[in-house]
Amino acid sequence: MSLTRIDGRLWNENRPITIIPSFQSSAEGSVLIETGNTKVICSASIEDRVPSFLTGLGTGWVTAEYDMLPRATNTRSSRDRNSGQINGRAQEIQRLIGRSLRAVT
Repeated sequence: MSLTRIDGRLWNENRPITIIPSFQSSAEGSVLIETGNTKVICSASIEDRVPSFLTGLGTGWVTAEYDMLPRATNTRSSRDRNSGQINGRAQEIQRLIGRSLRAVT
């Protein structure tokens, strides 16, 4: 028996993935990843500074910022930067991304 999804894929078939490198011309590194209706933009920036606890140690630091566009879901959500306070979910996602990147650098 063959179960197919609404879009014609088999039950065990992944959505096609498109990866567009250098998506943002002003970022040191960027990529747009698309799978179905989901689009993710990743950007990398380089700054010549580190947190104060690393000053003078000759080391670098990797951090992450996460945000979801206001109409990324069915109901509009306010942008955290407008309220000046980041919501708990977004903060945990930022921490997870930052820790994951630091673990492999």
